[in-house]
Amino acid sequence: MYKYRTYNNPKRILVTGGAGFIGSHLCERLLNDGHEVLALDNFFTGRKTNISKLLDNQRFELIRHDVTVPILLEVDWIFNLACPASPIHYQYNPVKTIKVNVLGALNMLGLAKRVRARIMQASTSEIYGDPEIHPQSEEYWGNVNPIGKRSCYDEGKRVAETLFFDYMRQNRVDIKVVRIFNTYGPKMRHDDGRVISNFITQAIKNEPITIYGDGTQTRSFCYIDDLIEGMIRMMDYEVAPDERGRDYTKPYLSGFPGPINLGNPHEVSIIDMAKKIIELTGSKSELIFEKLPEDDPKRRCPDISKAKKYLKWEPVVSLETGLKKTIEYFMEEKKKGSSWAGKKS
Repeated sequence: MYKYRTYNNPKRILVTGGAGFIGSHLCERLLNDGHEVLALDNFFTGRKTNISKLLDNQRFELIRHDVTVPILLEVDWIFNLACPASPIHYQYNPVKTIKVNVLGALNMLGLAKRVRARIMQASTSEIYGDPEIHPQSEEYWGNVNPIGKRSCYDEGKRVAETLFFDYMRQNRVDIKVVRIFNTYGPKMRHDDGRVISNFITQAIKNEPITIYGDGTQTRSFCYIDDLIEGMIRMMDYEVAPDERGRDYTKPYLSGFPGPINLGNPHEVSIIDMAKKIIELTGSKSELIFEKLPEDDPKRRCPDISKAKKYLKWEPVVSLETGLKKTIEYFMEEKKKGSSWAGKKS
């Protein structure tokens, strides 16, 4: 769907969290664009099966490593994606989640500083918390509970953004920050507790579909291919010729470092999403309702005007098309049986 890029000077690129859902798609795309890719992962939530078909590529290397521990590598670009991203996983060990966000950011920024690499932070729409404005623009500072169960992730990502901009101002590190909204597609884990993966898994099994709250809360779902294209366009974004004498001590003057929202502005209610998945899977599942989790945001929708302006980017994959591809992947995974049976893959 998206055209692969051609680079006169292909990069040597580090992707932390490279065996995860988003990371594995990014590694594959970067290889198709002609780069050399190092995927770093400790496999807490990442899976080797996600990158297994890349292992025979001579331009791909897999490194088992935890980003909370420093590492010395020679790279041109760094995509910092390492962090459990679903509530089930990041609440399993909240202290570790904070360490991954903060120490991981510090270690990767230190590496970028030493080797003069460009570095991107994969931030999140969760930094907006339960938003009081709608849709959420990058200027909005958020409404986040600093001591709740989700805080290890929300506040960890907020601190990571702070570190990125401080490294830019103090150490002239070339940074990019993207705020990722709900993303879905093949390679999602069926047990990650996210809306689409939960609904598809339950629908395929004809089990009751669990909706938390009354289902009127909304989300905006972006297909993985659209997100990856936006991330690459952001990393590629260069300063205009008249900005080359820019002052790194001031934010927003380094060829637009961000933050920038990447997500689909099409808003859909949770109950409508459940009904759509039942329709597309031909499921006999019924809807059941349970209590809304603590600090669960009621509305989430990105303002992507900056992405349109700077990156000439907006999602092109429709929700129905993306869901069909995701459902097909989940059905194939169910046939294989390993991960659905609780075995490690």
